[in-house]
Amino acid sequence: MKAMVIKKFGDPSVFEIAEIPKPKVIPGHVLIQVKATSVNPIDTKVRSGVVSAVAPAFPAVLHGDVAGVVIEVGEGVTNIKVGDEVYGCAGGFKETGGALAEYMLADARLISHKPKNLTMAQAAALPLVTITAWESLYNRANLQSGQTVLVHAATGGVGHVAIQLAKLAGARVFTTASSSEKASIGKRLGADVVINYREQSVEEYVKKYTNGNGFEIVFDTVGGENLDRSFQAAAPFGTVLGIAARSTHDLSPLHAKALTLHITFMLLKILNKDLRQEYGEILQKVTKLVEEGKLYPLVHEKTFTFDQVSEAHSLLESNKAIGKIVLTNEW
Repeated sequence: MKAMVIKKFGDPSVFEIAEIPKPKVIPGHVLIQVKATSVNPIDTKVRSGVVSAVAPAFPAVLHGDVAGVVIEVGEGVTNIKVGDEVYGCAGGFKETGGALAEYMLADARLISHKPKNLTMAQAAALPLVTITAWESLYNRANLQSGQTVLVHAATGGVGHVAIQLAKLAGARVFTTASSSEKASIGKRLGADVVINYREQSVEEYVKKYTNGNGFEIVFDTVGGENLDRSFQAAAPFGTVLGIAARSTHDLSPLHAKALTLHITFMLLKILNKDLRQEYGEILQKVTKLVEEGKLYPLVHEKTFTFDQVSEAHSLLESNKAIGKIVLTNEW
């Protein structure tokens, strides 16, 4: 089968087209004819070698997010049949095959039936970011109705889903954006208040919107210095959620406010085979929400093909994309 592979770590130019063996179906797994995938920051980190410990062996097929049609079903799989349209985050990491290929072998526990009202490209935008937001807000923070939540990066992959999930839980949702265009998207996604972080400091917006008390839950989807800003924005006894914490920080603000810090690294439950069932179960709930019109993906205006994956990675790393960058299989 055709695949876009990397034979070494590096910049986006390391991708090349190759002919590799088509995976054989094994018990508990399904073989998916890949229709679409999307790019996540973790994919660029695997490609560049930043997280080489979770990278597949060379020649490596990357990308976890997949949408496609099941063409073979392994022994023991009862909830999925040949011909089903499915989606999930099911590989592209250590000891798994990725989605940048004609076919992908996926553990059936990691996938779910695709929402009927989404295209393949739209569906491929959702799995990793939605699972990450769900794990963070619902499972780690135990978000309750009426709480104040600040979501950083309204139009980011995880951010745009987090706004919707927080609103569905009955929270009062605040979000940050860098432009009026992104602010209007944040409002459309359901945010009660959108803060232009280039025009207001953390101190200013905490004073304006919380009377200086801070937000009960702060979801940092950016990392780096923004994690420090999240500590600053959180209320005493509040919760800070992070998804990018490979960095060094002064934790004294956590102590001063008695904050709780939760880090979500969603790959762990893919790498730990005993925990995979949870992700398929989350996606089943997500499918229902999408089909009910309560959740939808924000997709970047330009769609790429698999052989344009280098361009797609470059765009994500430029920080100029709005929403998820998706790629469709034209082979």
